Amino acid sequence: MKFLDSAPRFLFFTGKGGVGKTSLACATAIQLAEAGRRVLLVSTDPASNVGQVFGVSIGNKITPISDVPRLFALEIDPEAAAQAYRDRIVGPVRGKLPETVVKGIEEQLSGACTTEIAAFDEFTALLTDSQIASAYDHVVFDTAPTGHTIRLLQLPVAWSGFLEAGKGDASCLGPLAGLEKQRAQYNAAVQALADGRRSRLILVARAQNSALREAARTHGELAAIGLTQQFLIVNGLLPETEATLDPLAKAIYGREQAALAAMPDELRALSRDDVPLKPFNLVGLAALRQLLVETAPQPDAAAGESVALRAPSLSDLIDDIAAEGHGLVMLMGKGGVGKTTLAAAVAVELARRGLPVHLTTSDPAAHLTETLHGSMAHLTVSRIDPHGETERYRQEVLRTKGAHLDAQGRALLDEDLRSPCTEEIAVFQAFSRVIREAGEKFVVMDTAPTGHTLLLLDATGAYHREVARMLDAKGAHYTTPMMQLQDPKRTKVLLVTLAETTPVLEAANLQADLRRAGIEPWAWVINNSVAAARPRAPLLRKRAQNELAEVEKVATVHARRYAAVPLLEEEPVGVERLLKLADHDP
Repeated sequence: MKFLDSAPRFLFFTGKGGVGKTSLACATAIQLAEAGRRVLLVSTDPASNVGQVFGVSIGNKITPISDVPRLFALEIDPEAAAQAYRDRIVGPVRGKLPETVVKGIEEQLSGACTTEIAAFDEFTALLTDSQIASAYDHVVFDTAPTGHTIRLLQLPVAWSGFLEAGKGDASCLGPLAGLEKQRAQYNAAVQALADGRRSRLILVARAQNSALREAARTHGELAAIGLTQQFLIVNGLLPETEATLDPLAKAIYGREQAALAAMPDELRALSRDDVPLKPFNLVGLAALRQLLVETAPQPDAAAGESVALRAPSLSDLIDDIAAEGHGLVMLMGKGGVGKTTLAAAVAVELARRGLPVHLTTSDPAAHLTETLHGSMAHLTVSRIDPHGETERYRQEVLRTKGAHLDAQGRALLDEDLRSPCTEEIAVFQAFSRVIREAGEKFVVMDTAPTGHTLLLLDATGAYHREVARMLDAKGAHYTTPMMQLQDPKRTKVLLVTLAETTPVLEAANLQADLRRAGIEPWAWVINNSVAAARPRAPLLRKRAQNELAEVEKVATVHARRYAAVPLLEEEPVGVERLLKLADHDP
Protein backbone atom coordinates (compact mmCIF):
# COMPACT_ATOMS: atom_id res chain seq x y z
CA MET A 1 0.00 0.00 0.00
CA LYS A 2 1.54 3.28 -1.18
CA PHE A 3 -0.02 5.36 1.61
CA LEU A 4 2.06 3.40 4.14
CA ASP A 5 5.43 4.06 2.44
CA SER A 6 7.68 6.04 4.82
CA ALA A 7 4.64 6.81 6.98
CA PRO A 8 5.09 9.99 9.08
CA ARG A 9 4.08 10.33 12.74
CA PHE A 10 0.47 11.47 12.18
CA LEU A 11 -1.91 9.72 9.78
CA PHE A 12 -5.42 11.16 9.24
CA PHE A 13 -8.17 9.32 7.36
CA THR A 14 -10.90 11.55 5.97
CA GLY A 15 -14.04 10.94 3.90
CA LYS A 16 -17.79 10.98 4.28
CA GLY A 17 -19.69 8.60 6.58
CA GLY A 18 -19.74 4.95 5.57
CA VAL A 19 -16.72 4.87 3.22
CA GLY A 20 -14.69 2.72 5.64
CA LYS A 21 -12.35 5.22 7.37
CA THR A 22 -12.43 3.45 10.74
CA SER A 23 -11.77 -0.03 9.32
CA LEU A 24 -8.84 1.32 7.28
CA ALA A 25 -7.47 3.23 10.30
CA CYS A 26 -7.67 0.09 12.47
CA ALA A 27 -6.02 -2.08 9.79
CA THR A 28 -3.27 0.54 9.34
CA ALA A 29 -2.61 0.74 13.09
CA ILE A 30 -2.35 -3.08 13.32
CA GLN A 31 0.05 -3.25 10.35
CA LEU A 32 2.33 -0.53 11.76
CA ALA A 33 2.33 -2.10 15.26
CA GLU A 34 3.11 -5.55 13.86
CA ALA A 35 6.01 -3.97 11.95
CA GLY A 36 7.52 -3.07 15.34
CA ARG A 37 6.24 0.50 15.82
CA ARG A 38 4.48 1.89 18.90
CA VAL A 39 1.11 3.14 17.66
CA LEU A 40 -1.77 5.12 19.18
CA LEU A 41 -5.09 4.73 17.35
CA VAL A 42 -7.51 7.64 17.94
CA SER A 43 -11.17 7.26 16.98
CA THR A 44 -13.67 10.11 16.96
CA ASP A 45 -16.27 8.24 14.93
CA PRO A 46 -19.47 7.80 16.98
CA ALA A 47 -20.49 4.84 14.80
CA SER A 48 -17.21 3.01 14.93
CA ASN A 49 -16.79 1.54 18.37
CA VAL A 50 -13.16 0.55 17.90
CA GLY A 51 -13.44 -1.29 21.22
CA GLN A 52 -15.91 -3.70 19.65
CA VAL A 53 -13.56 -4.29 16.72
CA PHE A 54 -10.77 -5.31 19.11
CA GLY A 55 -13.00 -6.90 21.73
CA VAL A 56 -11.74 -4.47 24.42
CA SER A 57 -13.49 -1.70 26.33
CA ILE A 58 -11.62 1.51 25.44
CA GLY A 59 -13.41 4.83 26.04
CA ASN A 60 -11.76 8.19 26.61
CA LYS A 61 -8.47 6.85 28.02
CA ILE A 62 -5.39 5.40 26.32
CA THR A 63 -5.85 1.63 26.48
CA PRO A 64 -3.38 -1.11 25.41
CA ILE A 65 -4.75 -3.65 22.91
CA SER A 66 -3.53 -6.87 24.50
CA ASP A 67 -3.77 -8.98 21.32
CA VAL A 68 -1.56 -6.56 19.37
CA PRO A 69 1.66 -5.68 21.20
CA ARG A 70 2.70 -2.01 20.87
CA LEU A 71 -0.85 -0.93 19.85
CA PHE A 72 -2.83 1.48 22.07
CA ALA A 73 -6.25 3.01 21.39
CA LEU A 74 -8.28 6.03 22.54
CA GLU A 75 -11.92 6.82 21.73
CA ILE A 76 -13.01 10.47 21.76
CA ASP A 77 -16.80 10.73 21.86
CA PRO A 78 -17.44 13.93 19.86
CA GLU A 79 -20.98 14.33 21.25
CA ALA A 80 -19.74 14.05 24.85
CA ALA A 81 -16.90 16.48 24.03
CA ALA A 82 -19.46 18.89 22.53
CA GLN A 83 -21.70 18.60 25.60
CA ALA A 84 -18.84 19.28 28.00
CA TYR A 85 -17.92 22.20 25.77
CA ARG A 86 -21.48 23.63 25.85
CA ASP A 87 -21.58 23.32 29.63
CA ARG A 88 -18.29 25.19 29.89
CA ILE A 89 -19.66 28.17 27.93
CA VAL A 90 -23.27 28.22 29.12
CA GLY A 91 -22.63 27.37 32.78
CA PRO A 92 -21.36 30.83 33.83
CA VAL A 93 -24.33 32.69 32.27
CA ARG A 94 -27.11 30.38 33.48
CA GLY A 95 -29.29 32.23 35.98
CA LYS A 96 -27.68 35.56 35.07
CA LEU A 97 -29.21 35.96 31.61
CA PRO A 98 -32.87 35.46 30.66
CA GLU A 99 -33.75 31.81 29.89
CA THR A 100 -34.61 32.68 26.26
CA VAL A 101 -31.12 34.13 25.74
CA VAL A 102 -29.49 31.05 27.33
CA LYS A 103 -31.58 28.79 25.06
CA GLY A 104 -30.44 30.80 22.03
CA ILE A 105 -26.79 30.37 23.05
CA GLU A 106 -27.31 26.62 23.59
CA GLU A 107 -28.85 26.29 20.13
CA GLN A 108 -25.90 28.08 18.57
CA LEU A 109 -23.73 25.44 20.21
CA SER A 110 -25.80 22.45 19.06
CA GLY A 111 -24.72 22.20 15.43
CA ALA A 112 -22.14 20.13 13.60
CA CYS A 113 -19.62 22.99 13.85
CA THR A 114 -19.56 22.73 17.65
CA THR A 115 -18.97 18.99 17.50
CA GLU A 116 -16.16 19.57 15.00
CA ILE A 117 -14.47 22.26 17.08
CA ALA A 118 -14.88 20.29 20.33
CA ALA A 119 -13.28 17.23 18.69
CA PHE A 120 -10.42 19.39 17.37
CA ASP A 121 -9.99 20.75 20.89
CA GLU A 122 -9.26 17.15 21.94
CA PHE A 123 -7.05 16.50 18.88
CA THR A 124 -4.89 19.48 19.75
CA ALA A 125 -3.35 17.88 22.83
CA LEU A 126 -2.45 14.76 20.84
CA LEU A 127 -0.79 16.82 18.09
CA THR A 128 1.21 19.07 20.40
CA ASP A 129 1.88 16.99 23.56
CA SER A 130 5.59 16.21 23.81
CA GLN A 131 4.90 13.17 26.02
CA ILE A 132 2.66 11.67 23.30
CA ALA A 133 5.36 12.48 20.75
CA SER A 134 8.01 10.60 22.70
CA ALA A 135 5.75 7.65 23.63
CA TYR A 136 4.52 6.72 20.09
CA ASP A 137 6.06 6.38 16.65
CA HIS A 138 2.67 6.90 14.98
CA VAL A 139 -0.69 8.40 15.91
CA VAL A 140 -3.50 7.22 13.56
CA PHE A 141 -6.77 9.23 13.48
CA ASP A 142 -9.93 7.80 11.89
CA THR A 143 -11.24 11.30 11.04
CA ALA A 144 -9.72 14.66 10.13
CA PRO A 145 -10.88 18.20 10.83
CA THR A 146 -12.59 20.02 7.94
CA GLY A 147 -11.07 22.97 6.15
CA HIS A 148 -13.75 25.22 7.63
CA THR A 149 -12.75 24.25 11.20
CA ILE A 150 -9.03 24.77 10.55
CA ARG A 151 -9.62 28.16 8.88
CA LEU A 152 -11.71 29.30 11.86
CA LEU A 153 -8.87 28.34 14.18
CA GLN A 154 -6.34 30.25 12.07
CA LEU A 155 -8.19 33.57 12.16
CA PRO A 156 -6.26 36.16 14.16
CA VAL A 157 -9.34 37.46 15.95
CA ALA A 158 -9.98 37.39 19.67
CA TRP A 159 -12.39 34.47 19.97
CA SER A 160 -13.60 35.06 23.47
CA GLY A 161 -16.19 37.77 23.89
CA PHE A 162 -17.89 36.74 20.65
CA LEU A 163 -21.14 35.72 22.32
CA GLU A 164 -21.19 38.69 24.67
CA ALA A 165 -20.70 41.02 21.70
CA GLY A 166 -23.91 39.58 20.25
CA LYS A 167 -22.52 39.00 16.78
CA GLY A 168 -23.88 35.47 16.56
CA ASP A 169 -27.12 35.22 14.67
CA ALA A 170 -27.50 32.05 12.58
CA SER A 171 -23.85 31.41 13.26
CA CYS A 172 -21.20 28.79 13.87
CA LEU A 173 -18.89 31.19 15.66
CA GLY A 174 -20.38 30.66 19.11
CA PRO A 175 -18.33 27.50 19.69
CA LEU A 176 -15.07 29.43 19.43
CA ALA A 177 -15.85 31.16 22.71
CA GLY A 178 -15.28 27.91 24.60
CA LEU A 179 -11.82 27.09 23.31
CA GLU A 180 -9.81 27.13 26.48
CA LYS A 181 -6.36 26.24 25.26
CA GLN A 182 -3.90 28.93 24.35
CA ARG A 183 -3.92 30.33 20.84
CA ALA A 184 -0.27 29.24 20.49
CA GLN A 185 -1.30 25.62 21.04
CA TYR A 186 -3.85 25.77 18.21
CA ASN A 187 -1.28 27.35 15.93
CA ALA A 188 1.14 24.53 16.79
CA ALA A 189 -1.58 21.94 16.03
CA VAL A 190 -2.37 23.50 12.64
CA GLN A 191 1.36 23.67 11.85
CA ALA A 192 1.75 19.98 12.71
CA LEU A 193 -1.11 19.17 10.34
CA ALA A 194 0.42 21.22 7.52
CA ASP A 195 3.91 19.75 7.95
CA GLY A 196 4.30 16.95 5.38
CA ARG A 197 7.18 15.43 7.34
CA ARG A 198 4.89 14.96 10.35
CA SER A 199 1.38 14.50 8.90
CA ARG A 200 -0.22 12.59 6.04
CA LEU A 201 -3.85 12.90 5.00
CA ILE A 202 -5.52 9.86 3.44
CA LEU A 203 -8.69 10.66 1.47
CA VAL A 204 -11.06 7.68 1.48
CA ALA A 205 -13.78 7.35 -1.17
CA ARG A 206 -15.90 4.75 -2.93
CA ALA A 207 -15.82 4.42 -6.71
CA GLN A 208 -18.90 6.63 -7.16
CA ASN A 209 -19.05 9.98 -8.92
CA SER A 210 -20.53 11.82 -5.91
CA ALA A 211 -17.97 10.35 -3.47
CA LEU A 212 -15.05 11.20 -5.77
CA ARG A 213 -16.35 14.75 -6.30
CA GLU A 214 -16.57 15.16 -2.51
CA ALA A 215 -13.01 13.81 -2.11
CA ALA A 216 -11.76 16.29 -4.74
CA ARG A 217 -13.47 19.16 -2.89
CA THR A 218 -11.90 18.08 0.43
CA HIS A 219 -8.51 17.71 -1.26
CA GLY A 220 -8.64 21.25 -2.66
CA GLU A 221 -9.88 22.80 0.56
CA LEU A 222 -7.20 21.18 2.75
CA ALA A 223 -4.40 21.66 0.20
CA ALA A 224 -5.19 25.40 0.16
CA ILE A 225 -4.51 25.52 3.93
CA GLY A 226 -1.16 23.78 3.47
CA LEU A 227 -2.11 20.10 4.01
CA THR A 228 -0.47 18.98 0.79
CA GLN A 229 0.72 15.51 1.83
CA GLN A 230 -2.36 13.64 0.55
CA PHE A 231 -3.02 10.10 -0.61
CA LEU A 232 -6.20 8.56 -2.03
CA ILE A 233 -7.76 5.19 -1.16
CA VAL A 234 -10.65 3.93 -3.28
CA ASN A 235 -12.31 1.46 -0.92
CA GLY A 236 -14.71 -1.46 -1.51
CA LEU A 237 -14.10 -2.00 -5.24
CA LEU A 238 -15.95 -4.96 -6.74
CA PRO A 239 -13.37 -7.37 -8.24
CA GLU A 240 -13.62 -8.06 -11.98
CA THR A 241 -14.02 -11.80 -11.28
CA GLU A 242 -17.46 -11.11 -9.75
CA ALA A 243 -18.69 -9.21 -12.81
CA THR A 244 -19.14 -12.42 -14.80
CA LEU A 245 -21.40 -14.06 -12.20
CA ASP A 246 -24.47 -11.85 -12.19
CA PRO A 247 -25.97 -9.01 -14.32
CA LEU A 248 -26.15 -6.77 -11.22
CA ALA A 249 -22.48 -7.41 -10.37
CA LYS A 250 -21.54 -6.70 -14.00
CA ALA A 251 -23.44 -3.40 -13.89
CA ILE A 252 -21.86 -2.34 -10.56
CA TYR A 253 -18.39 -3.20 -11.85
CA GLY A 254 -19.04 -1.17 -15.03
CA ARG A 255 -20.31 1.83 -13.03
CA GLU A 256 -17.31 1.77 -10.67
CA GLN A 257 -14.82 1.58 -13.55
CA ALA A 258 -16.60 4.44 -15.33
CA ALA A 259 -16.47 6.57 -12.14
CA LEU A 260 -12.71 5.89 -11.83
CA ALA A 261 -12.19 6.78 -15.51
CA ALA A 262 -14.04 10.09 -14.96
CA MET A 263 -12.19 10.88 -11.72
CA PRO A 264 -11.46 14.61 -11.21
CA ASP A 265 -7.96 15.58 -12.43
CA GLU A 266 -6.85 16.84 -9.01
CA LEU A 267 -7.37 13.33 -7.58
CA ARG A 268 -5.52 11.69 -10.48
CA ALA A 269 -2.41 13.56 -9.42
CA LEU A 270 -2.48 11.84 -5.99
CA SER A 271 -0.84 8.56 -5.14
CA ARG A 272 -3.70 6.02 -5.06
CA ASP A 273 -4.41 2.61 -3.53
CA ASP A 274 -7.43 0.47 -4.47
CA VAL A 275 -8.88 -1.78 -1.75
CA PRO A 276 -11.20 -4.52 -3.05
CA LEU A 277 -14.57 -5.32 -1.48
CA LYS A 278 -14.10 -8.11 1.07
CA PRO A 279 -16.47 -11.04 1.57
CA PHE A 280 -16.37 -10.76 5.38
CA ASN A 281 -17.41 -8.25 8.04
CA LEU A 282 -14.54 -6.03 9.13
CA VAL A 283 -14.75 -6.92 12.82
CA GLY A 284 -12.00 -8.72 14.71
CA LEU A 285 -8.25 -8.94 14.20
CA ALA A 286 -8.28 -11.73 11.60
CA ALA A 287 -10.54 -9.71 9.29
CA LEU A 288 -8.63 -6.43 9.75
CA ARG A 289 -5.28 -8.10 9.08
CA GLN A 290 -6.62 -9.14 5.66
CA LEU A 291 -8.08 -5.75 4.70
CA LEU A 292 -4.87 -4.25 3.30
CA VAL A 293 -3.52 -7.51 1.89
CA GLU A 294 -3.96 -7.95 -1.84
CA THR A 295 -5.41 -11.44 -2.07
CA ALA A 296 -8.25 -12.70 -4.21
CA PRO A 297 -11.43 -12.53 -2.12
CA GLN A 298 -12.66 -15.93 -1.00
CA PRO A 299 -16.33 -15.72 0.07
CA ASP A 300 -16.98 -17.79 3.17
CA ALA A 301 -19.47 -20.64 3.16
CA ALA A 302 -22.39 -18.41 4.21
CA ALA A 303 -21.94 -16.27 1.10
CA GLY A 304 -23.66 -18.93 -0.95
CA GLU A 305 -27.00 -18.40 0.74
CA SER A 306 -29.51 -16.34 -1.19
CA VAL A 307 -31.18 -13.38 0.51
CA ALA A 308 -34.75 -12.30 -0.10
CA LEU A 309 -35.56 -9.07 1.71
CA ARG A 310 -39.24 -8.65 2.46
CA ALA A 311 -39.81 -4.93 2.88
CA PRO A 312 -42.39 -2.35 1.80
CA SER A 313 -41.62 -0.64 -1.53
CA LEU A 314 -41.42 3.06 -2.33
CA SER A 315 -44.72 2.65 -4.16
CA ASP A 316 -46.38 1.66 -0.86
CA LEU A 317 -45.25 4.94 0.71
CA ILE A 318 -46.38 6.94 -2.33
CA ASP A 319 -49.89 5.43 -2.00
CA ASP A 320 -50.20 7.15 1.39
CA ILE A 321 -48.62 10.40 0.17
CA ALA A 322 -50.95 10.54 -2.86
CA ALA A 323 -54.04 10.10 -0.68
CA GLU A 324 -53.59 13.67 0.65
CA GLY A 325 -53.96 15.15 -2.87
CA HIS A 326 -51.32 17.86 -2.24
CA GLY A 327 -48.60 18.78 0.25
CA LEU A 328 -44.88 19.23 0.82
CA VAL A 329 -42.58 16.19 0.57
CA MET A 330 -39.00 16.79 1.76
CA LEU A 331 -36.23 14.22 1.35
CA MET A 332 -33.45 14.46 3.85
CA GLY A 333 -30.20 12.60 4.48
CA LYS A 334 -26.43 12.89 4.45
CA GLY A 335 -24.54 13.42 1.18
CA GLY A 336 -24.30 10.49 -1.21
CA VAL A 337 -27.37 8.51 -0.09
CA GLY A 338 -29.40 9.36 -3.21
CA LYS A 339 -31.87 12.04 -2.05
CA THR A 340 -32.07 13.71 -5.48
CA THR A 341 -32.79 10.44 -7.29
CA LEU A 342 -35.47 9.42 -4.80
CA ALA A 343 -37.08 12.88 -4.88
CA ALA A 344 -37.32 12.53 -8.66
CA ALA A 345 -38.74 9.00 -8.31
CA VAL A 346 -41.44 10.20 -5.87
CA ALA A 347 -42.32 13.17 -8.13
CA VAL A 348 -42.48 11.08 -11.31
CA GLU A 349 -44.68 8.42 -9.68
CA LEU A 350 -47.09 11.06 -8.30
CA ALA A 351 -47.26 12.71 -11.75
CA ARG A 352 -47.87 9.32 -13.40
CA ARG A 353 -50.95 9.05 -11.20
CA GLY A 354 -52.23 12.32 -12.67
CA LEU A 355 -51.42 14.49 -9.63
CA PRO A 356 -49.88 17.97 -10.11
CA VAL A 357 -46.25 18.00 -8.93
CA HIS A 358 -43.48 20.59 -8.67
CA LEU A 359 -40.08 18.90 -8.19
CA THR A 360 -37.48 21.35 -6.95
CA THR A 361 -33.90 20.13 -6.72
CA SER A 362 -30.49 21.42 -5.67
CA ASP A 363 -28.69 18.66 -7.59
CA PRO A 364 -25.33 20.17 -8.60
CA ALA A 365 -24.89 17.69 -11.45
CA ALA A 366 -28.33 18.56 -12.89
CA HIS A 367 -28.14 15.61 -15.30
CA LEU A 368 -31.12 14.04 -13.56
CA THR A 369 -33.39 17.06 -13.90
CA GLU A 370 -32.34 17.64 -17.49
CA THR A 371 -33.84 14.28 -18.44
CA LEU A 372 -37.18 15.26 -16.85
CA HIS A 373 -37.81 18.70 -18.39
CA GLY A 374 -40.99 18.59 -20.45
CA SER A 375 -41.01 14.81 -20.28
CA MET A 376 -44.26 14.28 -18.39
CA ALA A 377 -47.70 15.76 -17.98
CA HIS A 378 -48.48 17.15 -14.49
CA LEU A 379 -44.75 17.56 -13.68
CA THR A 380 -42.89 20.87 -13.31
CA VAL A 381 -39.17 20.83 -12.53
CA SER A 382 -37.09 23.70 -11.13
CA ARG A 383 -33.49 23.77 -9.98
CA ILE A 384 -31.86 25.84 -7.29
CA ASP A 385 -28.11 26.47 -7.56
CA PRO A 386 -26.73 26.01 -4.02
CA HIS A 387 -23.50 27.91 -4.80
CA GLY A 388 -25.33 30.86 -6.35
CA GLU A 389 -27.88 31.06 -3.52
CA THR A 390 -25.18 30.77 -0.86
CA GLU A 391 -23.06 33.47 -2.47
CA ARG A 392 -26.09 35.80 -2.72
CA TYR A 393 -26.91 35.18 0.95
CA ARG A 394 -23.26 35.71 2.03
CA GLN A 395 -23.00 39.02 0.17
CA GLU A 396 -26.28 40.22 1.70
CA VAL A 397 -25.11 39.39 5.26
CA LEU A 398 -21.68 40.98 4.69
CA ARG A 399 -23.37 44.09 3.26
CA THR A 400 -25.73 44.47 6.25
CA LYS A 401 -24.16 42.85 9.33
CA GLY A 402 -20.58 43.30 8.13
CA ALA A 403 -20.92 47.00 7.35
CA HIS A 404 -19.94 48.16 10.84
CA LEU A 405 -17.23 45.59 11.56
CA ASP A 406 -13.48 46.21 11.39
CA ALA A 407 -11.28 44.16 9.02
CA GLN A 408 -10.73 41.36 11.55
CA GLY A 409 -14.41 41.21 12.43
CA ARG A 410 -15.30 40.99 8.73
CA ALA A 411 -12.76 38.19 8.21
CA LEU A 412 -14.37 36.23 11.04
CA LEU A 413 -17.89 36.83 9.71
CA ASP A 414 -16.76 35.90 6.19
CA GLU A 415 -15.36 32.55 7.38
CA ASP A 416 -18.45 31.90 9.49
CA LEU A 417 -20.52 32.30 6.32
CA ARG A 418 -18.55 29.46 4.72
CA SER A 419 -19.95 26.91 7.19
CA PRO A 420 -22.29 24.11 6.02
CA CYS A 421 -25.13 25.76 7.97
CA THR A 422 -24.91 28.83 5.71
CA GLU A 423 -25.59 26.83 2.55
CA GLU A 424 -28.53 25.14 4.28
CA ILE A 425 -30.04 28.50 5.24
CA ALA A 426 -29.51 30.01 1.77
CA VAL A 427 -30.94 27.00 -0.08
CA PHE A 428 -33.88 26.73 2.30
CA GLN A 429 -34.70 30.41 1.82
CA ALA A 430 -34.74 29.81 -1.94
CA PHE A 431 -36.90 26.70 -1.50
CA SER A 432 -39.33 28.47 0.79
CA ARG A 433 -40.46 30.58 -2.18
CA VAL A 434 -41.88 27.37 -3.65
CA ILE A 435 -43.30 25.94 -0.41
CA ARG A 436 -46.51 27.95 -0.52
CA GLU A 437 -47.49 26.10 -3.74
CA ALA A 438 -48.00 22.99 -1.56
CA GLY A 439 -51.51 24.24 -0.74
CA GLU A 440 -52.81 23.15 -4.13
CA LYS A 441 -50.24 20.68 -5.53
CA PHE A 442 -47.39 18.41 -4.42
CA VAL A 443 -44.06 20.12 -3.90
CA VAL A 444 -41.20 17.60 -3.72
CA MET A 445 -37.81 18.87 -2.44
CA ASP A 446 -34.56 16.90 -2.60
CA THR A 447 -33.08 18.57 0.46
CA ALA A 448 -34.17 19.87 3.83
CA PRO A 449 -32.47 21.89 6.55
CA THR A 450 -31.47 20.17 9.78
CA GLY A 451 -33.46 20.84 12.94
CA HIS A 452 -30.47 22.84 14.19
CA THR A 453 -30.61 25.14 11.15
CA LEU A 454 -34.38 25.53 11.46
CA LEU A 455 -34.04 26.53 15.09
CA LEU A 456 -31.34 29.05 14.19
CA LEU A 457 -33.38 30.63 11.41
CA ASP A 458 -35.15 33.81 12.40
CA ALA A 459 -37.54 33.16 9.53
CA THR A 460 -38.81 30.11 11.40
CA GLY A 461 -37.74 29.83 15.04
CA ALA A 462 -37.74 33.33 16.54
CA TYR A 463 -40.08 34.71 13.88
CA HIS A 464 -42.52 31.86 14.49
CA ARG A 465 -42.60 32.53 18.23
CA GLU A 466 -43.04 36.28 17.75
CA VAL A 467 -45.89 35.88 15.21
CA ALA A 468 -47.56 33.30 17.42
CA ARG A 469 -47.34 35.60 20.46
CA MET A 470 -48.83 38.59 18.62
CA LEU A 471 -51.59 36.69 16.82
CA ASP A 472 -52.54 34.58 19.81
CA ALA A 473 -53.28 37.81 21.63
CA LYS A 474 -55.67 38.76 18.83
CA GLY A 475 -57.20 35.27 18.57
CA ALA A 476 -56.37 35.21 14.82
CA HIS A 477 -55.83 32.16 12.57
CA TYR A 478 -52.35 32.08 11.08
CA THR A 479 -49.59 29.83 9.74
CA THR A 480 -45.83 30.31 9.88
CA PRO A 481 -43.28 28.31 7.84
CA MET A 482 -42.29 26.36 10.96
CA MET A 483 -45.92 25.40 11.66
CA GLN A 484 -46.25 24.08 8.11
CA LEU A 485 -43.13 21.91 8.56
CA GLN A 486 -44.38 20.64 11.93
CA ASP A 487 -47.80 19.62 10.55
CA PRO A 488 -47.65 15.99 9.30
CA LYS A 489 -50.84 16.50 7.24
CA ARG A 490 -49.09 19.19 5.20
CA THR A 491 -45.43 18.15 5.27
CA LYS A 492 -43.91 14.69 5.03
CA VAL A 493 -40.19 14.32 5.73
CA LEU A 494 -38.62 11.18 4.25
CA LEU A 495 -35.23 10.28 5.75
CA VAL A 496 -32.98 8.60 3.18
CA THR A 497 -30.25 6.20 4.27
CA LEU A 498 -28.28 3.15 3.16
CA ALA A 499 -28.34 -0.26 4.86
CA GLU A 500 -24.92 0.28 6.46
CA THR A 501 -23.92 1.05 10.05
CA THR A 502 -22.69 4.65 9.70
CA PRO A 503 -25.41 5.95 7.34
CA VAL A 504 -28.15 4.50 9.62
CA LEU A 505 -26.55 6.12 12.68
CA GLU A 506 -26.25 9.45 10.82
CA ALA A 507 -29.92 9.29 9.80
CA ALA A 508 -30.93 8.53 13.40
CA ASN A 509 -28.99 11.64 14.52
CA LEU A 510 -30.77 13.73 11.86
CA GLN A 511 -34.09 12.39 13.14
CA ALA A 512 -33.27 13.33 16.74
CA ASP A 513 -32.26 16.79 15.53
CA LEU A 514 -35.54 17.30 13.62
CA ARG A 515 -37.50 16.20 16.67
CA ARG A 516 -35.85 19.01 18.66
CA ALA A 517 -37.47 21.37 16.16
CA GLY A 518 -40.86 19.68 16.63
CA ILE A 519 -40.73 17.88 13.26
CA GLU A 520 -41.45 14.15 13.20
CA PRO A 521 -40.00 12.31 10.16
CA TRP A 522 -42.84 10.57 8.36
CA ALA A 523 -40.88 7.63 6.90
CA TRP A 524 -37.41 6.22 6.26
CA VAL A 525 -36.25 5.06 2.83
CA ILE A 526 -33.37 2.58 2.58
CA ASN A 527 -31.83 3.31 -0.81
CA ASN A 528 -29.60 1.21 -3.10
CA SER A 529 -30.32 -1.96 -1.13
CA VAL A 530 -28.38 -4.97 -2.43
CA ALA A 531 -30.62 -7.30 -0.40
CA ALA A 532 -33.73 -5.89 -2.15
CA ALA A 533 -32.06 -6.57 -5.52
CA ARG A 534 -31.62 -10.33 -4.83
CA PRO A 535 -28.07 -10.71 -6.16
CA ARG A 536 -26.53 -14.01 -7.29
CA ALA A 537 -22.81 -13.18 -7.16
CA PRO A 538 -21.22 -14.49 -3.90
CA LEU A 539 -19.69 -11.18 -2.77
CA LEU A 540 -22.94 -9.30 -3.34
CA ARG A 541 -24.89 -12.00 -1.50
CA LYS A 542 -22.58 -11.54 1.44
CA ARG A 543 -23.16 -7.79 1.31
CA ALA A 544 -26.90 -8.43 1.15
CA GLN A 545 -26.71 -10.54 4.32
CA ASN A 546 -24.75 -7.80 6.09
CA GLU A 547 -27.57 -5.36 5.25
CA LEU A 548 -30.29 -7.36 7.02
CA ALA A 549 -29.29 -6.32 10.56
CA GLU A 550 -29.36 -2.63 9.56
CA VAL A 551 -32.74 -3.00 7.83
CA GLU A 552 -34.08 -4.65 10.98
CA LYS A 553 -32.78 -1.74 13.07
CA VAL A 554 -34.57 0.78 10.82
CA ALA A 555 -37.79 -1.25 10.84
CA THR A 556 -37.97 -1.93 14.58
CA VAL A 557 -36.05 0.90 16.30
CA HIS A 558 -35.96 4.04 14.18
CA ALA A 559 -38.83 4.32 11.71
CA ARG A 560 -42.60 4.51 12.03
CA ARG A 561 -42.83 3.35 8.43
CA TYR A 562 -40.13 2.54 5.92
CA ALA A 563 -39.43 1.29 2.39
CA ALA A 564 -36.46 -0.41 0.73
CA VAL A 565 -35.40 0.58 -2.78
CA PRO A 566 -33.26 -1.94 -4.68
CA LEU A 567 -29.89 -1.20 -6.26
CA LEU A 568 -30.67 -1.16 -9.99
CA GLU A 569 -28.49 -2.49 -12.79
CA GLU A 570 -28.91 0.78 -14.69
CA GLU A 571 -28.40 4.30 -13.32
CA PRO A 572 -31.91 5.60 -12.52
CA VAL A 573 -31.91 8.50 -15.00
CA GLY A 574 -35.00 9.30 -17.07
CA VAL A 575 -38.68 8.71 -16.39
CA GLU A 576 -38.78 5.00 -17.21
CA ARG A 577 -35.95 4.00 -14.86
CA LEU A 578 -37.18 6.30 -12.09
CA LEU A 579 -40.58 4.58 -12.22
CA LYS A 580 -38.76 1.26 -11.73
CA LEU A 581 -37.49 2.52 -8.36
CA ALA A 582 -41.04 3.10 -7.16
CA ASP A 583 -42.80 -0.01 -8.35
CA HIS A 584 -40.34 -2.68 -7.20
CA ASP A 585 -42.34 -5.59 -5.83
CA PRO A 586 -40.29 -7.51 -3.24
